[in-house]
Amino acid sequence: MRWESEFDLLQNQKDFSNTKIIKMETIEIKGTTRKNLGKKSANRIRSEGNVPCVMYGGEKVIHFYAPELNFNKIIFTPNAYLLKIDVDGKTYDALLQDMQFHPITDRIIHIDFKEFHFGEEVITMLPVRIIGESVGIKAGGKLRQRRRQLKVKGLPKDLPDSLEIDITDLDIGDSIKIGDLSFGGLTLLDTPRAMVVAVASSRIAKGMAEVVVEEEEEAAVEEGAEVAAEGAETPAEGAETSGEEETKTEE
Repeated sequence: MRWESEFDLLQNQKDFSNTKIIKMETIEIKGTTRKNLGKKSANRIRSEGNVPCVMYGGEKVIHFYAPELNFNKIIFTPNAYLLKIDVDGKTYDALLQDMQFHPITDRIIHIDFKEFHFGEEVITMLPVRIIGESVGIKAGGKLRQRRRQLKVKGLPKDLPDSLEIDITDLDIGDSIKIGDLSFGGLTLLDTPRAMVVAVASSRIAKGMAEVVVEEEEEAAVEEGAEVAAEGAETPAEGAETSGEEETKTEE
């Protein structure tokens, strides 16, 4: 698109590697092992104010449930957390992997967790938090944020609750790409040339917004493909369906 060439001509390479990291907080969740799988059991669990969950990544897949209210802090927040999940007295270290909501009520209907072990690197998505008041915005530019999460790899002890990026020095025509960023102890896994945030002039902001929408749609398709691929290897609520199929003969 036309705006891209004009925008690229204006770009000035600046060092945005001095990003800030706030260590990830640990939250405890207490759950109970699910004795029965299947839709009937899941619906009963939900009717009692609980959420069916599955945790994979360890020696075995663990199906459990926990009170819905226990998840509010980790779901309705922009931050990410390390989790200690107690299932019938046995504790597991895990990360939130995926969640599903009811299409009408927006209540949580299922959560996936991935077990990890300290000392082993994990891959997860972390939220991006923009801080600072850009000189370009003060001059009339428009902020365009293309990435709200970044995929990272690192040791659990090095994971932050979010990735802070200071845009104070970002002028009109400047952008911050993934390759411009660095976080101690973490490896960024997304394409280095992918743009995270930029300040565009009002003249090209409209065209840039259209491209952002297109890229978000493409990212959603890619993410869907990744989830589908991962689902082939690990169970989720949809994968619980396989469990449901296995238990239907038992019901």
